[in-house]
Amino acid sequence: MKVKKFSIADANLVRSPGQDADIFVGDLIDENDGGPITIGYGRYAPNQSLTEKMAVHDVMVVLEGRLAVSTGAGTVTAGPGEIVYMPKGEAVTITTEGEGALTAFVTYPHWAEVHQN
Repeated sequence: MKVKKFSIADANLVRSPGQDADIFVGDLIDENDGGPITIGYGRYAPNQSLTEKMAVHDVMVVLEGRLAVSTGAGTVTAGPGEIVYMPKGEAVTITTEGEGALTAFVTYPHWAEVHQN
């Protein structure tokens, strides 16, 4: 694969699998590209909540807005320019307030492959 550059305009945002909240993801690099990671964008509407046990290692970079990630050990909040790491196996609840959030993410391995099994 060649070096590539992306923007949010390149992402086809679809509802995050397995939930009905206004939370959308758009993969830009995934298992079809031959690399070991998935890269994409996420858009969280205001006042949304998503709870799941992490099936992959997930790094989320907040580009706009704010969100909170809660675990049994506590809650971290993140705003523009901040990064949240969610390790595989961790039960998390991601919530937004106010304006919602736009994120970029990297997962290892590919999240879509894990959710299909």
